[in-house]
Amino acid sequence: MKYIKQKILLFVLLLAMAMPVSVYAAGEGNIDNGGGGMGAGTGTNFWSSHDEGVRVTVIRASDGSVASASIDLTNKHPTDIRVHFGKVSKTSYRNGAGLSARMGGYTFYNPAQSLPQIISTSRGGANLAAIKQYFTDEQVIRAIAGYVGMDFQTLTNGEYKLLLEPIAYVTFEGVRTAFTATEAAKYNQLRGGLLRKKMPSLSHKNLPLAMFLETSDLGYPAWSGSKTEKANDEDIIRALGLGIVRFNEVVTPEVIEADYEYRVDTDVITAVTVSGGQSDPDNSVTVTFSILGRSYKVENVYYPEDGQQLVWVKWHTPSTEQHITIIVTASGGSASVSRGTITANIVDLDDNPPPNPVADDRNDSYRKENAVMPVNPEKTQAAWSVWKAKWKEKWVWHSDWNWESEDHSASCEAGCTQSHGYWQDDGEYVDEGWWEFEEKHYSASLTADMHLVTDEKAPTADGMVTKSGYGVNVSLSARALSSQTSATTAPQTAVSYFPEFYYETYWRLLERTRNGYSAVFEFKNNEYSTYYRRTHFTPVWMPDGEYRVYTYLLDCWTPDGMLSVNLSNAVQISGSLWDDWHIAPQNVR
Repeated sequence: MKYIKQKILLFVLLLAMAMPVSVYAAGEGNIDNGGGGMGAGTGTNFWSSHDEGVRVTVIRASDGSVASASIDLTNKHPTDIRVHFGKVSKTSYRNGAGLSARMGGYTFYNPAQSLPQIISTSRGGANLAAIKQYFTDEQVIRAIAGYVGMDFQTLTNGEYKLLLEPIAYVTFEGVRTAFTATEAAKYNQLRGGLLRKKMPSLSHKNLPLAMFLETSDLGYPAWSGSKTEKANDEDIIRALGLGIVRFNEVVTPEVIEADYEYRVDTDVITAVTVSGGQSDPDNSVTVTFSILGRSYKVENVYYPEDGQQLVWVKWHTPSTEQHITIIVTASGGSASVSRGTITANIVDLDDNPPPNPVADDRNDSYRKENAVMPVNPEKTQAAWSVWKAKWKEKWVWHSDWNWESEDHSASCEAGCTQSHGYWQDDGEYVDEGWWEFEEKHYSASLTADMHLVTDEKAPTADGMVTKSGYGVNVSLSARALSSQTSATTAPQTAVSYFPEFYYETYWRLLERTRNGYSAVFEFKNNEYSTYYRRTHFTPVWMPDGEYRVYTYLLDCWTPDGMLSVNLSNAVQISGSLWDDWHIAPQNVR
């Protein structure tokens, strides 16, 4: 009869292999546990204390994806396992892997350091502190790195986590079987609740409650249910039977976004602030700006714990107007990748110069009092800082006492049994220092001076007084000073607005006639000027009085933003060019 039952079980398992069942579930050391108390079991359905192991899977911290093959660690030698479900992690099941039974061929590792008890029983509870200590021990982690084929430094650089799942080796319906808590719940569903009926204390209490999360992680919730009562299949699949080991607190740098408006064909600086955790030369952050198909990398970004760092890139805008999106990513060290999106409008200010003035222009509706000069954002000082990291040494002696044995000497009596030798400390000094941070401060300033003068070709101009209809010229001198010139652009743009247009509608983009941090700007050559001069013609209908031109100096970029200055200067209008015309009869002889 027993033989018949085993044949039936084998048929059911083969059927399960042929028809995999896919069950989807929704989901620091981060480990807690519970359980305790066991049923008596039967001759064909039982579990023995300590007949257990732990499945370990490397998970990518940034997106929770599986980064290695799973391995099973155990103190036992379960070569008699006839049924298991392969090396499938809880994360893989969550992502849609189906439960598929396998016959024989079960593989495992016996670590050099024996595992502590994992599953609690009525005769003794598992020690949570011992479990945490074991799976955070350097030698254990080094062994795991070797088993999964990863470099120890890579595994522990903060980009990965370990997913732990307790395993039970049981006899179910007379067959030696291995399963994790998730597999037990899924198998119970497949068998119509038979596993919970036969082995409830193990499959739905002690095994799933052997490990669960203290805090949510990798998309799995912290367990807030009972730690002593049996759980249902759904809760086990969702939140039980797992622990997580993290390396170097994974912190996502927070990218603080900003929107910009840039001019075409201009050197600019785009800056973001990176914060979160600590970044140092052993754990640096790299920030990448993706702009117009090109990547600009800023490496070796450091800042102290709970600090922040301004990070910037200098680049040149395109020559045509457009709207662009800048993608910013921050990564490296123990930090996962965070993304930031910056939108920028690239505008051309050289597309709306004033129309050609003519002698018979009129504007009877013009009201001088309505010509109010604008006040654009002005910033003449900038300040920023960069963190520098310096190692603070602290050398500590680590002892390593060893017995140096010596041979018997001539003075020894015959049959001397005394041990000859001495203890020697073969230790070494270990630098247990730390990184100290120093903040280096930088600054920049922008000053400017604007002069509006009457055109030399105006025949009746007198100093700062001219008649309407004649031209005026501008000369603007700008000077940028910076303690970090590599992080500061020269002033590059100046645009003038005029009272006859109420300081809007039309404007003139000035030409930079001297480049550099001490720059000079003037009107561009006027195509309507007889002599092609750098001039702007005042309208012939302009009323007498002050004629004030407003100029906005901008595009002096720093990591702390753009420096800019509002400027204006005036000449006086008295009379019009018609006053210089004289009509007389032709002298006929």
